[in-house]
Amino acid sequence: MKIKNLILVLLFSSSFVFAGNSIEKTNPTENKKTTKAAGTIVSVAAANKNFSTLVAAVKAAGLVETLNSKGPFTVFAPTNDAFGKLPKGTVESLLKPENKKLLTAVLTYHVVAGKFDATAVVKAVKSNGGKFSIKTVQGNVLTASIMDGNVILTDAKGNTSKVVITDVAASNGVIHAIDSVVMPK
Repeated sequence: MKIKNLILVLLFSSSFVFAGNSIEKTNPTENKKTTKAAGTIVSVAAANKNFSTLVAAVKAAGLVETLNSKGPFTVFAPTNDAFGKLPKGTVESLLKPENKKLLTAVLTYHVVAGKFDATAVVKAVKSNGGKFSIKTVQGNVLTASIMDGNVILTDAKGNTSKVVITDVAASNGVIHAIDSVVMPK
């Protein structure tokens, strides 16, 4: 399976339940580990109502099989609330069959090949003068930095998103929840 066909997006709030495990909000610079989830990235997302938009988008883009594959993947995953910050009608438009290519690009912009926990992300930022470029599966770059003790992602358009929950384990990678959808060029 080609890694090019992947996805994104997931969580936010002070606490969530993933595949029966409670996940608490963490500060990414503290490297607080969570309980290991048994399912794949898709099944972890599907088990939580806060990711219904993400799951619908993954299905519409035809990325379920890819994100259920061996991986590993790191997903910077926005919640339903993060999708709700987009301009009115954006999500509905992206979910239309004629926009599948654009939806796939947006989703795969949230995915990185390989498993990178919070410790690795923070270490990379600190080792590279405070900013670290992350090549996504989509092909564009996200830039990670640290502000006020939080990992901040800056997208190709200069918009930012804060990592609000780290190290949600899946059998084929790790999920870091973000509070806004990031967009490729």
